[in-house]
Amino acid sequence: MKKIGILFGWERSFPAAFVERVNAKKVEGIVAEPVHISKVIQAVPSGYDVIVDRISQDVPFYRAYLKNEAITGTAVINNPFWWSADDKFFNNAVAVHEGVPVPKTVILPSREHPTDTKAESFSNLAFPLDWEGMFEYVGWPAFMKPFAGGGWKHVYKLHSRNEFFAKFGETGQLVMLLQEAIEFESYFRVYCIGAKYVRIMHYEPRNPHHLRYAAHHNVSDEVLHKIEDYTLRLNRALGYDFNTVEFAVRDGIPYAIDFGNPAPDADRHSVGDENFEWVLETAANYAIERALAHQSGQQNLTWGTFVQHSATVAALRDQDQVAPSPKSSSRKK
Repeated sequence: MKKIGILFGWERSFPAAFVERVNAKKVEGIVAEPVHISKVIQAVPSGYDVIVDRISQDVPFYRAYLKNEAITGTAVINNPFWWSADDKFFNNAVAVHEGVPVPKTVILPSREHPTDTKAESFSNLAFPLDWEGMFEYVGWPAFMKPFAGGGWKHVYKLHSRNEFFAKFGETGQLVMLLQEAIEFESYFRVYCIGAKYVRIMHYEPRNPHHLRYAAHHNVSDEVLHKIEDYTLRLNRALGYDFNTVEFAVRDGIPYAIDFGNPAPDADRHSVGDENFEWVLETAANYAIERALAHQSGQQNLTWGTFVQHSATVAALRDQDQVAPSPKSSSRKK
């Protein structure tokens, strides 16, 4: 019997419906249930072939549990090792590498010294930083936001250097991004599952939360095709199985604004009935697909093309380093 589990926190509508939908399909040898954890022993699996993770970003214990599951062969959606290493600034660098437009962005050291550090810990950091160079590159208005995390926490829209320094002084030990503000004509939020199934949702982030999906933007088919293409490029490069990508469209160009959302909003009351039905059906089918493809005793995680390419290059380099030279071969003869 192949077992699919879902790990979740306070949300209720999606996890319960996901379990019900998978089981309603009555695929022979497949069963779904909420994950149940009574103990976690190193390198010992808890019996799940697939786990859909909806909460470990907020619970370090769950993240450690999922890594232990992954190393014993569970297909964890999303890969907990990659998700632990990821951040928004690196995502932007990957986007540039993949040819996906993103806002001009710089990363800033924390305003306050991290715990257990002092001024001498920053011997390699210029003082003062090239603030004017960064301001000229990014331009005004700009957004300042944490380089990791989400949920619109500690996000500031700034219009001048004076506003920047006033708000930067409130950020404490947070590492922040300063990012070009894209003054958009239309905005989209896009589900991507399995790096192949895409759902483009019209979205208006300036509306009250319950009305953000009650939007319709008149854009060309060309723009929508670009959004789909960019979504697939990003998720294939990053290796996310379940993600959302947000695009702000300015002058016909979709800019990827936020695309590291591996536990995206999937609440029926938030995203609406049609979007909920799509993500529920697609997630259930994809989890079953992964369960059927699961190979016991093997690694069943998804790794993006960025990591795959890096590993291939490293392996080839190591082969070159250990290969015997012609002279050494002749000496052995």
